[in-house]
Amino acid sequence: MTENRQKEHQSFATFWPFYLQEHAKPTTRNLHYVGTSLVVLIAVYSIVTFNWPLLLAMPLAGYFFAWMAHWRIEKNRPATFTYPLWSLAADFKMWGLWLTGRLKPELEKAGVEDR
Repeated sequence: MTENRQKEHQSFATFWPFYLQEHAKPTTRNLHYVGTSLVVLIAVYSIVTFNWPLLLAMPLAGYFFAWMAHWRIEKNRPATFTYPLWSLAADFKMWGLWLTGRLKPELEKAGVEDR
């Protein structure tokens, strides 16, 4: 467990480096990308096809991969349980930075080594 786990984050600016530290292993981040990508695909497909009940699958798709990564790979507790909204925002921020190739400097600033 990281020492930041004990801190109470009062802003997204302090939460963001903590979030990245909790996602230090590339496999953890990769599983988050799978889940977040599925969430986006489900949302788009649901809107295009007017299949609104399919939207109910979004939390399952997103959280399944993320939580498995935390419990099996990182061996930590998902930040979602303590910071649900910031965790969701950080997940999409991490995903967006990964998609655009801009995540590495953020990981470096947060002190996350490339493993």
